[in-house]
Amino acid sequence: MNVDLSKYSQDWYDRGRPRLIIILWWFVQGTFFRISLHNMYGYRAFILRLFGAKIGDNVKIRASAKFHYPWKVEIGQNSWIGDNVYLYSLDQIVIGDNCVVSQNCYINTGAHNIIDEKFGLITKPVHIKNNAWIAANCFINLGITIEESVVVGAMSNVTKNLPANSICVGNPCAVIRDRFDNYKEKLQLFK
Repeated sequence: MNVDLSKYSQDWYDRGRPRLIIILWWFVQGTFFRISLHNMYGYRAFILRLFGAKIGDNVKIRASAKFHYPWKVEIGQNSWIGDNVYLYSLDQIVIGDNCVVSQNCYINTGAHNIIDEKFGLITKPVHIKNNAWIAANCFINLGITIEESVVVGAMSNVTKNLPANSICVGNPCAVIRDRFDNYKEKLQLFK
């Protein structure tokens, strides 16, 4: 079977807002959002909320972060979104409280059906639960849930759900150990 991209269609897909709002968002993101000063976190959160994003208190989002459709994004309290993070929000992206998504990460909610001759669009949500840290240059694939208190090591490719309280690294990303193993003993080293 061959792929015939002339048959590709997204007619079924709901972007969540009318085309005019989408174009307006892309303009605002490329101008007012993008050129805001380093510490104007409240300003950027305000703009995202205007376009339907659910942004908690004390969230720090860098000006170079990119939101495909902000109305499909929810970020909890005290979370940080680093430089050049791309939230490709064709579907819901939910980031919990006290999370860090470090620079150059890509959170993906869209792909294509590789066995469909029309190369049909597939979307699935991504959930990053409370207290998770996604280190620099990570890729989070569609449909993934990263449970509470997970650390994803730099440059990891997350293609499977990750269990709570774990440290995970690699391509593909895998658990290497428990985050809080011997926690009280290790805490003594810093006193």
